[in-house]
Amino acid sequence: MESQTFAVRPSIWTRIRSSLVYYSFTHSRTAMVCATIVLIYVLLSALAPFIAPYDPWDQTQFDIMDSEIPPIGSPEADSRFLLGTDAMGRDMLSTILYGTGISILIGIFATLLQGVLGVSIGLIAGYFGGRLDSLLMRIADIQLSFTTLMVAIVILAVFQATFGLHFYEDFAILAIILVIGVVEWPQYARTVRACVLAAKKQEYVDAARVIGLHPATIIYRHILPNTFSPLLVISTVQVANAIITEAALSFLGLGMPITKPSLGSLIRNGFEFIFSGSWWITALPAIVLVILILAINLLGDWLRDVLNPKLYDWDRRLISAQNDIAQRKKFGSHIPTAYGKGGCNSWCKFRSCTRWTLRNCGRKWSR
Repeated sequence: MESQTFAVRPSIWTRIRSSLVYYSFTHSRTAMVCATIVLIYVLLSALAPFIAPYDPWDQTQFDIMDSEIPPIGSPEADSRFLLGTDAMGRDMLSTILYGTGISILIGIFATLLQGVLGVSIGLIAGYFGGRLDSLLMRIADIQLSFTTLMVAIVILAVFQATFGLHFYEDFAILAIILVIGVVEWPQYARTVRACVLAAKKQEYVDAARVIGLHPATIIYRHILPNTFSPLLVISTVQVANAIITEAALSFLGLGMPITKPSLGSLIRNGFEFIFSGSWWITALPAIVLVILILAINLLGDWLRDVLNPKLYDWDRRLISAQNDIAQRKKFGSHIPTAYGKGGCNSWCKFRSCTRWTLRNCGRKWSR
């Protein structure tokens, strides 16, 4: 009796390194540079309380007599302030580090709120359909007819006028997150609904209904995972949009207060001094904001392309062939083949649909 040897299921790290996303990321300079920039921004903003020379939220740490000191390199520069000071005497490096953290925090949590609302509504509308679908989509259409900035201006202006500026300063971050998150949910809802309409006609969903699974189980266990790729692409774009919206609101005086500055409020704080010689108060935060938004958008474009099967079908075939060669060199004869036998190894793509498996069972390039 012949003994059969089966390949051991690779680890998660091996599967990641053999995936299309990892291959495309390591072969794309744009993606690597943008991801590095975003990671540096996140780390610096998270470590701002420990690496910032001063605390811009503490009024005892800055002096009005130190206002409008130019950055290092200018004749009137001060070695205590590498990037100069603003009109209130605060260190620009410290305020930019803290402000970047606030902008990223608002962008991430506003996007999470959009995702929770939009995904839930999109799943319900797409799966159940009928009048409920029509009602929810008409609400989304009405929501999309108003720009995010216009709705946010109205809500935040009423909020400040009702509760006062002192109360608003304490809850500014929460208020901005709620406003941006509630206004932008239709972006997720319409995308998820389209994915659900295509997925609920598949055989595996019909089989789940036949065996008596609850609709909630079918939606969240069988349909929702198929929406992860478009959701990931939308999320990167929406994070950048949320940061831009917050910066615009802060520039108009309806976002973060000057006592807890974000990048937008820092730009607004020095805008009136830009033609009086103190250009760095506005220019430096603006440059930081532009680089952050550009890196996130380029990273989102790369994700959109790499997760599009129509654009990367031949790359998948190439990567699969390369993985086949690499795994055969590593395992040698221990990899079971099934040419003409109709069988597959224990981790073949035809048993668990992945992109990193060997194609050694005779069904080459099939999907």
